[in-house]
Amino acid sequence: MANEFYALLGRMRYITRWGLMRNTFSENIQEHSHQVAVLAHALALIRREILGFEGPDPERCATAALYHDASEILTGDLPTPIKYHDPEIRAAYKRVERLYGERLLKALPEQLRSHYAPFVLEDDPELEPVVKGADKLSAYIKCIEEQKAGNTEFDSAAKLTLDAIRAMNRPELDWFLVHCLDAFRMNLDELN
Repeated sequence: MANEFYALLGRMRYITRWGLMRNTFSENIQEHSHQVAVLAHALALIRREILGFEGPDPERCATAALYHDASEILTGDLPTPIKYHDPEIRAAYKRVERLYGERLLKALPEQLRSHYAPFVLEDDPELEPVVKGADKLSAYIKCIEEQKAGNTEFDSAAKLTLDAIRAMNRPELDWFLVHCLDAFRMNLDELN
């Protein structure tokens, strides 16, 4: 593979998420990655500008979030109950994600690989908690949207995801939950 990276990224729209759940509307990893990028950027800004904490650069967080599921272009989306069922499965899947992340990087011109590597391989420990928080927040927002549409299939996922968000103990996530989350329960007329 050489110079096929961007064409491969275009295939993100074909990889659907929430494969074990009945969905009112489908979500692909391209849509998800965009939302995670928006949320990661917001969380980093909230941390720095509203809460006054040190933290990673918001633009780097957004960039990392855009690529956080890139390996799934080649692996597909492994459902959460399987991925997190036991530590051995999780570790094996992490190795598979890394292997396919490295394969994706080989689809870039050599001069660009080092610029993408920390994002595609999720190798920046400073960005990781913000992107993970945004990823969980995106999952919770999906649950809210499904519940708004009357889909009770997402009730237990919503509870588990909210519990996981709270367990992260990230002040920017807590702030977002209090100050921004209710708007996701509104319709367009209520938002206006």
